[in-house]
Formats: sequence, structure tokens, C-alpha cells
Amino acid sequence: MQKITPILKQYFRVKSDYEDSILLFRMGDFYETFFKDAEIASKVLNIALTSRSHGKGNRVPLAGIPVKAADKYITKLIKAGLKVAICEQLEDPALSKGLVKRDVVEVITPGTVTNPNILDSGKNIFLTALKSDGKGNFGLSYCDLSTGDFYIEEVASKEILDELKRIEPGEVLVSENENYSFLDEFVLTPVSDIDFQYGYASEKLKKHFDVETLAGFGVEELHLGVGAAGAVLNYLNTTQKRKLKHIKKLKRSDLGDKLILDNSTVRNLELIRRFDGSTEGTLFSILNETVTPMGTRILRLTLLRPFCKLKTIQERIEAVDELFNKELTVKTVRKILKSISDIERLMGRIATERANARDLIQLKDSLLKIPLLKEEIKGLGTKVLKQIESEMTDFTDVVKLIDDAIVDEPPLTITDGGIIKDGFNDELDKTRTIVSQGKDWIADLEREERKKTGISSLKVKYNSVFGYYIEITKPNLKYVPDDYIRKQTLTNCERFITPPLKEYETTVLGSEEKIKSLEYNIFVDIRTKASQRVEEIQKTAEAIALLDLLLCFAFLSKRNRYTKPILSNSDEIFISEGRHPVVEKMIEKESFIPNDIHLDNNGNQILIITGPNMSGKSTYLRQVGLIAIMAQMGCFVPAKEVRIGVVDRVFTRIGASDDLSRGVSTFLAEMIETAIILNNATDKSLVILDEVGRGTSTFDGLSIAWSVCEFLHNNPKVHPKTLFATHYHELTELEEILSGVKNYNVSVKRWGDRIIFLRKVVPGGADESYGVDVAKLAGLPNEVINRAKEILAELEEEEIKDLSRKRKAIAQKGYAVKEEQLSLFTPPERIIYEELINLDISGMTPIDALTLLNEWKKRLL
Repeated sequence: MQKITPILKQYFRVKSDYEDSILLFRMGDFYETFFKDAEIASKVLNIALTSRSHGKGNRVPLAGIPVKAADKYITKLIKAGLKVAICEQLEDPALSKGLVKRDVVEVITPGTVTNPNILDSGKNIFLTALKSDGKGNFGLSYCDLSTGDFYIEEVASKEILDELKRIEPGEVLVSENENYSFLDEFVLTPVSDIDFQYGYASEKLKKHFDVETLAGFGVEELHLGVGAAGAVLNYLNTTQKRKLKHIKKLKRSDLGDKLILDNSTVRNLELIRRFDGSTEGTLFSILNETVTPMGTRILRLTLLRPFCKLKTIQERIEAVDELFNKELTVKTVRKILKSISDIERLMGRIATERANARDLIQLKDSLLKIPLLKEEIKGLGTKVLKQIESEMTDFTDVVKLIDDAIVDEPPLTITDGGIIKDGFNDELDKTRTIVSQGKDWIADLEREERKKTGISSLKVKYNSVFGYYIEITKPNLKYVPDDYIRKQTLTNCERFITPPLKEYETTVLGSEEKIKSLEYNIFVDIRTKASQRVEEIQKTAEAIALLDLLLCFAFLSKRNRYTKPILSNSDEIFISEGRHPVVEKMIEKESFIPNDIHLDNNGNQILIITGPNMSGKSTYLRQVGLIAIMAQMGCFVPAKEVRIGVVDRVFTRIGASDDLSRGVSTFLAEMIETAIILNNATDKSLVILDEVGRGTSTFDGLSIAWSVCEFLHNNPKVHPKTLFATHYHELTELEEILSGVKNYNVSVKRWGDRIIFLRKVVPGGADESYGVDVAKLAGLPNEVINRAKEILAELEEEEIKDLSRKRKAIAQKGYAVKEEQLSLFTPPERIIYEELINLDISGMTPIDALTLLNEWKKRLL
């Protein structure tokens, strides 16, 4: 076996414990990667892959990154779904004898990022764990290590994907014994199945929270959830290698008191991202007037999980209403909030011993603003705002400690001194005096030696290799005293030391190292004392986040002319002059045309919306869903008047998009979404359907769309409020047959050979589709438009005859239609059908029969 160098032996020893990670091995000012890690790093980071000799005949592949730029490169590795193990030098190479001690001090994974330079300040990054019982039930737990937020829940298998997509986990822990291939779009990390076992996980959690039982968290009976939470905690302990003092509680996250928005709805309504993946032009981008990172994160969480408990919604709306009417207070408090840093993540770094002195200064400056906030909001009267004020604590002691100890502009590093103020620590002050007096001693020594030797150019200097020395130029060497000890010869000069100078060097350099050590220990002590208040500071940060959210809602409601919605437990959705919150902001130079809507579970259960493309059907449908969501977030809404019976779920089936990655066609994807709606909607649900059945043939699509309407209307168990936009004008006949169906259309005005979209939704079905007119607006050549008109006329004439023949054929086959069932016949055909059923043939002459038959023929054709 070929010999390898000691440092490579050390590398192999460390790497053996972190085979699943990219090991960044500290060597001076660089982190080096070797072998396979180097090959991966060079590709992901686009850095050079080189090789170096390590022992006889050994060429080792390597790729390095500068320590100072490490954050940038680590970010790329994490975003590529890789784990990164940071192996640091545990002692000063200049002071070590032999090989420098090294070991891993931290493992960064896609779900355990805490570095502020890597994190998105407005978004949580969750480490998630998933545990299945094999019977369609899942335990789910997720923790944001940077803030300490820790959640637990249990969900059914049909909800698990939607819930994971809502959470957007950085990493998902799964049992190594279970198959989770259906989650291949997420970063999966298999861990031991033991970590998920209820008994093992429960003990881990109880030990961490220092409790005898988990009953206080209300999660004891959630066996699958507890298993998942235990796996999360165990993984964090393994990777972080430090105490997690900021993870103080386990919060139960139940779907029961939240408005459920599945992934299709989040995508179709473009709540967080647009269809092209961008974030501009989404509801989140319009609503995000928060001024703190904590507020931005809670806005995102609230948007994806609005409330459906009436009392909670009303309390939030009342708080926003009070702020809405106190413009000066809103302006003043928002100005204060803008100067507050991300307290949640600051405390996360402080509690996990990652914070530097600048973090403590940011914490101090932020905590200084708490009394100002309390003073500004103490007179507010609504329940939520009073609670916010009561949950903000005064941290005068922490502020004073940091202010007394830490300089105003400390360095980034915490090991090189320059952090602690003069006067804070006696021993530190004395040691600093020795060093400062030593500088005077050097100046005095230089003057004395010049006088003694007569060498006016003599200088006392210092460098890190030789320490302090006396430098004499070549022409003056003949004047050097006998007690000077030669240390180094250079081209133009020589360097000497003397016993007094070496004695001084030992004293001063020892003092300088002592200063660094003292400052570091003092800083750690201050950081530890600050971390002891983590729970109270976290609670205050949560209150600040909620205050920021409510102020955000009040501010944008005033600016955008939003109205206070009236929420109730009724089955009504009434919107007068509603506007699309995103579209109206994107066309500010134009005037947005508002529209009304009235939905309930009786005579206005299903609204069938017809009209040409580009007329505004989809905008109308979406704005109803967005207004309902905004109202249940506790925000005012873009309308003149709004009354909403609390909705438990918003379903959408909008647009067409192939899911090619899973081998699912446009039409199949559409049918899957429709099936989910029909199987899960309740009386309290809002259903938005846009062009159901469009992905197949005309008659297949019409039949499916018709039967979907039937099902939603005639289902004896549920009657969800439904908006149904369609190009199938035949569906407008349902208004004559079903009592809960109403027809509406987006009005269009024809002006010569042009059409004008009026954007107004009015009662009644559309008289034509205007498809060729829309094609003309799109710029198709005139010859194409003219030919399309000719073909359209021929097809329409032929379709009328064809439909007539088919309907008569169905009638001749004796197609029985029960009174309570729906017919595909149009009203004239139904009348003739009724006349035929009630006809007394025995009392008719042949001439009468022929005359009647001819009349029917005319009426049909």
C-alpha cells in the first residue's frame, strides 16, 4: 500500500463520519475538497479541479474555495440539494506542534440553513419529517432552525402533497425502510426508522423540552406526528452539534381551523408565484407592504393558511379597522418597525452560539425600540392589539448589558479582539494598559538606541515571523554595539535583537493574546446571558410580526381603497363592485371595471359565465376567490361592499397544463382536479371552474361539463357555491332546468366589424363566442379571418342540422328521461317531447297527425 501524508490520513478519518456530505476541509485561508467531493464541487461551483501530490505516487483531485467567500459557494451547494460538512482548524497553526487539530463543527443541509447570507429573509426554510402508518395516514413535523418555529400535525394521504407544497421544505426526512418515490420533487434524506418510533421520539422530545409529558403541547395522541417531530429533533442535534435553546415549544398545526387551499388553488390563483415562476404580479406581491422580515414571513404563512374560524377572522378585521382609522398611528409605528432587525433569526443565532458582536448590536438596537412601540399602541382598544401590546416585554437589562460591553461598530470576527469597550472589565483594561504603554516603551527604546549608537536611521520594527527587531542599514553596521544579536541579513540592511527587546516582546505579545482571549470569553458570556431571555424575546418578536401584518393590511387598505368585509356563518357570498386586487394594480393607467356577484346555496348556487376569450371571464372568477381569501386573512378587500359566509375551502380548476413529468395529459390532469373537487367540496366550499371539458372532443367535453353541473347542483349532501365559466353555450339551458343555476355573461359590444370588451358581467348567456373577432384582434392576416368566417358559417349551419338529427334519433330510440333527471334537449325540443307524451293518437285523423308532424319539423329546423 502506498504511503499517504499525515494530513490526508486526517482527512480520511474525518470524512469517514460524513460520507453523505461535501466535506470542506480548512487549510489556512481555503476550504479544500478532495476526491469525489472535489469533482462534484468543481461542477456545481464552476471552479477549477486540480490535483496535488500527497505521498509517493499519489495524485489527489482537489478543488478549493476561499474562506472569505465561503458563504457564496455554500449557498450554491445547498441549492443543489447537497449537504456540507464544515471541518475547521481547532487550534492556531502558528502555535500548534505538528499536525493542526481539525474536526467538523457544523453540518449544513438544505433544511438546516441558518446563515443570514444564505437565507431568504421573507420566507421560512423548514426541515420536515414524514411518517406513514401504511394505512393512508401521515405524521408531519417541520422546524425552521433559524427561528425555532416547530410544528406538528397529522394529515390524510390525499392531503400530504398539498401540505408539503404549502410548507415548501428545504429537506424532507423519511424512514430508510419506506418508499417515498412519489416525493421525488423534494430533497429527501433517509434516516433510521428508529428515529420515527413513538417511544424513542417521545423521550427525545420530553428531554429537549424538559417535561414529563407532551400533553401540555396537545400532541400526545398524535403518534405519527410525534414520531416525525422526534426525527426532526434528532437530526438537528446530529447536524448542529450544539444546544438548540431557541426551540422552546412544539405547536400543533391543525387544518380544522384554517381555510384549505390545495396546491392547484395556490397555483391557479397565483397566490405566491405566477405560472412562469416569477413572483411579481402575484397576490403576495400586492399584499406585501410589511416592513420587517418577521412580518413578511407571517404574511406568507397567513396567505397560504387563512382562517376559517369566524371569531378569529372578526377579531383580526376589527384590529385592522381600528388601525385603518388611525392613519398617523400607522405611519408612526411602521416607521419604528422599519428600524427593527430580524429578531427571530438573531435569537436563533444567539441561542445556537453562532452570533457575532454585530448581531448583538442589532439585537440591542431593535430591543431599544420596544418601549416606543408599546407607547404608541397602548391606547388601542381592540382585543388583538391589546394582546400584542401585552406580549411585548421591556428588555432594559439586556440592552444595558450589550450597550455597556460591546463597541458600537465591532468587527465581524469574535476571536481577534476589538469588541469590548474600555471600562467594562478590570482585567482587560489592565492588560490593554500594558500593551498601550508598551508602544510608548518602543518609541522610547528607539530614541535611546539612536542616541547610544549615533545611528539616526535606526528603527525598531515588528513582523509576525521574527517579532520585534532593530533594523540597521549596511553603511551603519560598523556602529552596531557588541550586545546586539544578529537575527537576519538582507540586501540593504541587517536585523538585530537585544535581551531587553525580547523580554518586552514576550510581555507585549503575551498581553495581546491575552486581550483576544479575554475579549472572546467576555463576549461569549454576554451572548449566553442574552440567550437566557430567548423565550421572552421570541414571544415579543411574534407580537411584532403580527403587528406588522395588521399595519400592512391597514396601510394598503387605505391606499388601495379597500372595504371592510362583513363575515358571518351564512351561506352567502355577496360582492358589490368587486375588483381584482392584482389586475387593478397592473393596469393603473386604465380604469378597472368592477363587477358584482351574489352566490348562495339555493337560487344562486351555480353561476354559469359565458363570453369570448379576453373578455375578462377568468379575471372575474379569480377575483371572487382572491377576495374571499383576503377577507379570511383578516384584510380589507377591493370592493364597495362585501358579505361573506365563511368558506372552508377554495377549489379551482383553471386553465390547461400537461404534467408531462408524471405522464399525465392535459385532459387527465383536468379530470383529476375536477374529481378532487367533486369528492371533497362541502356546503361551505367555493368552487371555481374554468373551461371544464375543454381538453377533449366537443361532445365529450360538453357532456362532462353538463354532468359536473348536474352533480354539483343535485348532490343531496352538499351544494357548494360554484362559478362555472364555459365556452359551451349549451350549458346556459341549465338555468331553465335547475333552480340553483343562473346565467351571466361578460358583455361585448359590436361596432361595425369590430368588437369592444365592456368587461361587465351581466345576467343572461352570451349570444355568440366572438372567437374569430378575437383572432382578428390578435393580428391574424385578413385572408385567414375572412376564410374563418366562411367556414364558421358553414359549420354552424351544419351543426344545427346535425344536432337536430341526433336529437330526433335519440327521441326515436325512446330515450327515457325521468322528471327529476336532466335532459340534453333544448327547451323547444322539451316542449315537443311533452306534447308527444301527452298526445291522444287514437283521437287524431291521419291529416291531423301529418299536420302536427310538419309543425314540429318547422319548430325544430
